This record gives sequence, C-alpha cells and structure tokens, in this order.
Amino acid sequence: MSSPRSRITKMPSLTTLTKPPILFSRSAVLSKPCPVPPEWGVYAWFFKEIPGNVPTDGCISKDGMTLLYVGISPDKVGKPNSRQNLRKRITNHYRGNAEGSTLRRSLGVLLTEQSDFPLRRVGTGKRMTFTHLGEQWLDDWMEENAFVCWVKHPAPWELEEELIGTLSLPLNIKGNRDQLFVDKLKQLRIHAIRQAKEMPVANEGNQQRRM
Repeated sequence: MSSPRSRITKMPSLTTLTKPPILFSRSAVLSKPCPVPPEWGVYAWFFKEIPGNVPTDGCISKDGMTLLYVGISPDKVGKPNSRQNLRKRITNHYRGNAEGSTLRRSLGVLLTEQSDFPLRRVGTGKRMTFTHLGEQWLDDWMEENAFVCWVKHPAPWELEEELIGTLSLPLNIKGNRDQLFVDKLKQLRIHAIRQAKEMPVANEGNQQRRM
C-alpha cells in the first residue's frame, strides 16, 4: 500500500500545493497587479511561526515553514454561479476580519495571549472581530508569518477533500475528523465567543486600521 506522501507525488495539483515553487506574502498578494488569479481553485497556507500550541506532527514543511491549513473558492454550496474565486478569498483572509474569515478567527483566538486582543462584539453587537487594532495586529503577524500558494481547479471541493483526507492539517475544521487538534480548536473558538458575549460591545470610534 502506498503512503499518503507517495500518493501526493502522483497528483500534480496536490504537489503544487505541498511543494510550491513560490510562497506569497501578504504584501505580495495585496500588491498591484494582484498575483492571485480570479479563478476557482484551492489554496494552502504555510506558517513561519506556529500559532499557539498547534501540533505539527506529520505536517508538511518547506524552507522552515509548515503547512497548517487549506481552503477553496468557491465552496461546493456556492457553485455553479458563484462569484467567489481565489483572488477574493485569499485577499479576504489577508485584509478581512474574524467575522468573515474562519482562518483569521482561528489564528486570532490561538494568538490572543500574545496579542492581548480577544474576540469582541463590534458595531451593533451582532458581529465579532478582534477590533480594528486587533485585526491590525493580526495583519502584521500574518505579514511576517503566513504565506500562501494556490492552484486553479474546476472542482476545488474534490481536491480539498483529498488534501484533508491525506495530510495533517490542524487548522482545518470542516471534514477533518481524523485530526485530534480539531476538537480543541473548536472549544477555543466557542470559549472566545462566550467571553465576547459576556463583555460589552467594543468602542472602535477612535481606532483606525491600516490596509
């Protein structure tokens, strides 16, 4: 029986993600022209600094960075007329907020002790982010530590299932039943939401975030 990694080498799309020729930083992705294509596909996130106590046993590594998360655009629910694409999804992870990016929410929760910016209710109290200043802190952390690559694919959900079923991806929650860290990550996120509900709505009136 072939090993997971030997199976990956037989799949060009998977190899492009697990052994990328180049990894892009936040500033590179947000530059103009944007290098990310407005196409359907799968993206993979490599990290220089491991957030929190995320276990990395069995994870793919490249040049001192570790693959912890993969995502797709659009997701299967959104097809066939979805306007989502790789460019929109990746740029949202880099400059969005914890309300609209599950990756940012997980990273921010894992890094709360380091950042001192817990999840908070903002605006009318219905949305939850790390506030403008907390999201700015996360922007800076991602610039230094979070790097991305991608591959175009006509049915990205199929490739995502293959990746999650083959690799160790501790930051992926959906469909990642064999990853032991997932339950802990879920609990950390639930605890952060519970704490946010107990605190007053954050006043962001004097806060500004660089983009």
